[in-house]
Amino acid sequence: MSHTTSQGRYWILKTEPNVYSFEDLLRDGSTEWDGVRNYQARNHLRTMEVGDYVIVYHSNAMPPGAAGVGRVGAVGRPDRSQFDPESAYHDPHSTPDAPRWTSVTVTAVCPLQLIPLDRLREMRELEGCELVRRGSRLSVSELTAEAFDAICRAGGAAPHVLL
Repeated sequence: MSHTTSQGRYWILKTEPNVYSFEDLLRDGSTEWDGVRNYQARNHLRTMEVGDYVIVYHSNAMPPGAAGVGRVGAVGRPDRSQFDPESAYHDPHSTPDAPRWTSVTVTAVCPLQLIPLDRLREMRELEGCELVRRGSRLSVSELTAEAFDAICRAGGAAPHVLL
């Protein structure tokens, strides 16, 4: 099922706020979204296009929840951390000629009032969404335009203002 609109596609990017939070993204303005080491999540990164919107989600937090809105600024880059032996994300089987892992640049758009996972699970617009599926640990997943709009509204950001 495609979640493309005239505005592009919509994604969830999970991060642990003690590692890199949405507040860090606001401070930095943009960041390279790297360290994704799951093939399904990597394939989602490869599908992203410049201009797609993302919800930055704080996982492994109390409470976990949607924290902010970002936008994809650059795509299709090999994740440099895979080549760095000092990195926790080093992949000794990946080479510059045949990289396994991809990164994208994400820019900050606006913060959300944190929407806890429990509240997200109650939202009709998110039924069937990977994010609210019990036991899901996928760090990058796609959202419908309807789900993106609902999250933005719940977090105090009018989606039509973003678009």
